[in-house]
Amino acid sequence: MHKIDILMEKDIMEANRRIAEENRKMLADHNVRAFDILGSIGSGKTTLIEKLSIMLREKGIRSGAIAGDVAGDDDYRRFKQNDMPAVNINTGKECHLDAHLVEHAIEKLPLDDIDILFIENVGNLVCPGDFLLGSEKRIVVISATEGEDMVRKHPLIFANCDFAVLNKIDLAGYMDVNPKNVVEDFRKINPHKKMFLTDAKHGEGLKELMKELI
Repeated sequence: MHKIDILMEKDIMEANRRIAEENRKMLADHNVRAFDILGSIGSGKTTLIEKLSIMLREKGIRSGAIAGDVAGDDDYRRFKQNDMPAVNINTGKECHLDAHLVEHAIEKLPLDDIDILFIENVGNLVCPGDFLLGSEKRIVVISATEGEDMVRKHPLIFANCDFAVLNKIDLAGYMDVNPKNVVEDFRKINPHKKMFLTDAKHGEGLKELMKELI
């Protein structure tokens, strides 16, 4: 029984990998750079995307978004209000986006009008890590309000990201969080990548982060 389960999981992951590669090729054919944004609910993923899209627009760089949530369209509506081409994905009982869902979302986007695509994954730090989507890079976002031990509690997703963001650093003092300790935890797990410190609400640290996107 366990052998059958393992084989089924292997087949699912392999199928997802193939579709992810197709997604990557489709985006590359349209000169779209895609970033998979992972993080817990409330970490500030949507605000980061909104603020970065405005800064990119000021440089003549067009951005779009895929909003992934278990239910609802709150983030999608925020992206649309920010004049971004966007598609909403509700996963229902699933705790992550997969390449097949993203494939259908990409088909609904005006790719020739987008330079950078933000794929906002479902809000958690466990399930999304196993499913590639076809993005160029994966970004993990956490916030100071989640506590100082977030990296230590979720090592796998940080080990496999291209860079990370510690957001809401303006609230770190109120939460007894030392950002230096969080950064040090990240460096132990992923020594060759960078963690950015941001206060997305007030724009702090976003210029440095944007340099990773362009």
